[in-house]
Amino acid sequence: MGSKPSSTAKVSPLSPSEKRGAQNINPEKQWINPQYHDDKRTKIKRPHEVENEMCNPPMMIAREVMNRVHGSMIGMALGDTLGASVEFRPRKYLLKNPVTDLQSGGTWGLQKGQFTDDTSMALCLASSLVTKSSFVAYDQLVRYKLWYRHGYMSSTGECFDIGKATRNALEEFERRQQKFAKEHNISLDEIDHIDDPRLLKNFNTNCGGKQEAGNGALMRLAPVPLFFHRDPEKAVHYSGESCGTTHGHEKAYDACRYYGALIVAALHGESKEALMSPEFYDKHRHWFGKKPLHDDVEAVAKGSYRKKEGYDDGIRGKGYIVTTLEAALWAFWADENSFEKGALLAVNLGDDTDTTATIYGQLAGAFYGYNALPKKWIHQIYARRFIEYLSKWIVYEGDSFSKSKS
Repeated sequence: MGSKPSSTAKVSPLSPSEKRGAQNINPEKQWINPQYHDDKRTKIKRPHEVENEMCNPPMMIAREVMNRVHGSMIGMALGDTLGASVEFRPRKYLLKNPVTDLQSGGTWGLQKGQFTDDTSMALCLASSLVTKSSFVAYDQLVRYKLWYRHGYMSSTGECFDIGKATRNALEEFERRQQKFAKEHNISLDEIDHIDDPRLLKNFNTNCGGKQEAGNGALMRLAPVPLFFHRDPEKAVHYSGESCGTTHGHEKAYDACRYYGALIVAALHGESKEALMSPEFYDKHRHWFGKKPLHDDVEAVAKGSYRKKEGYDDGIRGKGYIVTTLEAALWAFWADENSFEKGALLAVNLGDDTDTTATIYGQLAGAFYGYNALPKKWIHQIYARRFIEYLSKWIVYEGDSFSKSKS
C-alpha cells in the first residue's frame, strides 16, 4: 500500500466545466470525484490519497444494513485481491500451489491487498451512484473511461488489467462522445460533464457488443443492488442496465439481474437456504418484471451449480458469464458458512481467479456481513477506509433515493 500524500502535494485546479459540474454535487462528496496532483492532470490521486478529505453522511446509518453493504464491498475486494496473484493460472498449477492466504507478486506484481480492475470498476460505479444520487449510465461510462485512461479508482494509479470487451466498449464510448459533441456543438472539454437529461436521453450508452457474454459486468455489479435494495424491482432492473454499458449479450444482462436479486435478498435477511433454493427465481419472479431470464441463466438459478465435487464435476472459473456465475454460486453453496473457505474455493478453481472470487465475495459478503469477514485479511486490504466511507454513502444516498420516489 502506498503512503499518504505529503502536505506539499499540488492539486490541479478544476477546469471551468468541472467547476460547473461540481456545483451540483454535495460538497461532502467531493472527495469521490477525480482529483489530480498536477496542473497538467497527468497524475490522478489514488483512493488512499483522499482519505483525509472523506466525511460521513449527514445522518446515522442503520447498523445492520451497513454491516451487509460494507460486507459486500469489502468481500468483493477481498476476493479480488486473493485471486489477483494467480490470475490466469490453470487448475493444474493451483493443485500444486494452492492459495491459502493473501499474497503479493504473481501475475501483476501487486502488493498484498491491492485489487484489480474488478474492484476498480465497482468503485467507479459506486462513486457515480453516490455523486449522482441515481443511476446515470453516461456518468458511469465517464468514470470507467477515467479509470482506463488515467487510473481513477485504481489501486496502483494505472489501468493495468482490462478485458477486451470492456476496452472495446470504452473506446466505442469515446467515439460516440466525439460524434455527439460535434452534432450538439459541445466542446470536448465539456463532454464528460453534461448532465442535461434532454441531452443524455439522446446518447446511446449501450456501448457493449451484442455478442459479448463475458463476466466483466457481473464482476463490478454489487453497488447497484446495494444502492437500490429497498426497491427490489428497480434493483433488478438497474442491475441489468448496468451491464449494457460494456457487455451487450442477453446472458450477461440476465446474469446481472439474477445476481442482483440474490444480493438484494441477502440484504433483506433471507436465509441461505432461501437464496440457494431452486425456487428462488420463481418465488421472486415479480422482481424481474415481464422479461424472463435466459434459459441458460435460469438453469443456474435452478441449481446447476450444486455439484459436490466442484471442478471434477465440471465447475470452472472461466470468463464466460454462465460458467462464472455457476462457479461463484458453487463456492457460496459449498463454503460451509465460512467466507474464508468459499473465497479460497473460488480462487483455487484456477483461470479467472480474481473475478470468480470477486463475484463470490459480493454475495457472500452481503450475506455474512462485514463483521464475519476474516479480520486477518480485512486489515491488509488497500484503501479499506475509503471503501468503508463509500459504503456509508451508498446506504445514505440509496435511502434518500428510495424516500424521494415513495
